[in-house]
Amino acid sequence: MEYRRLGNSGLTVSRLCFGALTIGPLQAKLPLREGAEVIEAALDAGVNFIDTAELYRTYPYIKAAIRHRPEVVVASKCYAYTYEDMRRSVEEACRELGRDYIDIFMLHEQVSRLTLKGHREALGFLADAKAEGLIRAAGVSTHTVEVVQAAALMPEIDVIHPIFNRRGIGILDGTKEEMALAIRAAGEAGKGIYTMKALGGGHLIGEAEAAIQWVLGHGDIAAIAVGMQSADEVAVNAAYFSRQPAPADLARRVAAKKRRLLVEDWCIGCGECVKHCPMGAIALQEGKAVPDPARCVYCGYCGAHCPEFCLKII
Repeated sequence: MEYRRLGNSGLTVSRLCFGALTIGPLQAKLPLREGAEVIEAALDAGVNFIDTAELYRTYPYIKAAIRHRPEVVVASKCYAYTYEDMRRSVEEACRELGRDYIDIFMLHEQVSRLTLKGHREALGFLADAKAEGLIRAAGVSTHTVEVVQAAALMPEIDVIHPIFNRRGIGILDGTKEEMALAIRAAGEAGKGIYTMKALGGGHLIGEAEAAIQWVLGHGDIAAIAVGMQSADEVAVNAAYFSRQPAPADLARRVAAKKRRLLVEDWCIGCGECVKHCPMGAIALQEGKAVPDPARCVYCGYCGAHCPEFCLKII
């Protein structure tokens, strides 16, 4: 496994970051022990970096996997925009993970300079929490070029977590070339960059190795968060990130796995999923939610806002 410095954050991370969204209730809903074992397989393969969020509800899995591994770097994030709400979120993360601090805590899914401005109080708490040792670095996650550009100029932000892949899937306000330029500028400003959706939410799984190497070829990117649901997926991704050939039969089995967004029959057509889908990949048709497979990146955020629990990534 290769490792990189995460900008000027003082943290050193594996280039493969374990994306914890996929094991939790928004996607695979693995039993606690089974999900923890998937994380443990990644740690055994040399991964020392885990990405999660308050929204994902995966803290119990991570706590079980890292209980004897204090060296693991954990990044989390939330939607809090007030000082006190961010305090509660960071303290909850520490409590749920069984740690006295969180390595990286971020503003979740920022979409513009205006949303960054609206989260000033929350970012202020993160600055204070860093000074107190409650977090080691503050950051933002985003699907937009604009936020990467803005965050690069903000001294209180240490880490940026943008969407980035060779097809530009999921970038809301520009091209992959524009995102690459923004990432380069942020890296030159000393920001730690780790990206998401290198496989386009599963759309690029048939070209996984090439897609991953394309992102890793951008020198300012320290790591890529990849969602994994099984030991097989861990083994294949660990090989790709270690620049080793993955066992052919294993790679074929993993590549053959298809995901889709399931809308259960009991959908009431309330529209909450439509409002909260960052990709605009869901519409209401005849009173029911209907996904657009061409735009969906299988993030599962729609399911987190469904009052009837009828949306699932399967």
